[in-house]
Amino acid sequence: MTRIAAVAPVLPEYNYSQAEITRELAPLISSDPARRAVLERMHAATGIGTRHTALPLEQYRELGPFDETNDIFIGVATDLAERALGDALAQAGFAASDVDFVLFTSVTGISAPSIDALLIPRLGLRSDVKRLPSFGLGCVAGASGIARVHDYLVGHPNEVGVLISVELCSLTLRRADETMANFVATGLFGDGAAAVVMVGSGLEAAGPRVLDTRSAFYPDTGDVIGWNVKASGFEIVLTAGVADLIARHFPADVRSFLADNGRVLADVGCWIAHPGGPRVLEAFGDSLGLPREVFDLSWASLEKVGNLSSSSVLHVLADAGPQSSGTPGLLFALGPGVGAEFVLLEWP
Repeated sequence: MTRIAAVAPVLPEYNYSQAEITRELAPLISSDPARRAVLERMHAATGIGTRHTALPLEQYRELGPFDETNDIFIGVATDLAERALGDALAQAGFAASDVDFVLFTSVTGISAPSIDALLIPRLGLRSDVKRLPSFGLGCVAGASGIARVHDYLVGHPNEVGVLISVELCSLTLRRADETMANFVATGLFGDGAAAVVMVGSGLEAAGPRVLDTRSAFYPDTGDVIGWNVKASGFEIVLTAGVADLIARHFPADVRSFLADNGRVLADVGCWIAHPGGPRVLEAFGDSLGLPREVFDLSWASLEKVGNLSSSSVLHVLADAGPQSSGTPGLLFALGPGVGAEFVLLEWP
């Protein structure tokens, strides 16, 4: 059975309080004091204490056009990916040359050759390593990435697969954009990365087993979460419909997934939810009839680093640490589509 051998979360070096970020960004987004006041209230309501950024905060005043910011993305993302995968491999006791399969994901920048290709000479990955870069899954990609590496390892039980996620949300900043979606995004998303090392059933590892995975796609929801790709870069699509989708679909999806694995809600001892924001976490709990404290790990991650898109659920998984023997865990996230991914774990 596939095992998660190591999870390594990493963050950029620049770290600011939510209040500092708001003070810096508000004048860049609106010249209207009344609109800035709305933005400030929305930022404060996120419950986020600090966030990390790819660049020093003052450099966002002069952030250039998309081609320049994307070049910054490539440089910073490659550095963070190298740190994350190096740390994860060291934790798992593997060398870079042991890696057989790499899945790289990001939704905040583009690169060809992709970031995973740039890592081959840096880390000493083999020239025959199999690579699969992914763009467009957004916040769900941390959960989907674990599921897809698991799928690969089911067919290659004696191999090592890795997932690398890098999200530099701050580089998508849109100045003079007074939409509510931009107000929310500039107060919610942070920068970060993570790497996960997984092994097939033929190899030994001490981490949790992946028991099962499930994907769900909700039709006619393409306008709920995502990007509009403009000449100027990425324009956020983010609506209040996310909470409604959770209320409509999550209870049945979670219960049926657990039931197909002989479990019920009460059996789950570790909940690893994507910390999409306060309303998202509240919707998860309300829809499932669960108390707030079952998502303490996700609330704590949101307060500490904000929403890191695909990297967030991997940071929560790392924060979960070792669990008691036999503990079932449910890891899940939502992303553009709208799609959801569920991963059932069990600690040995």
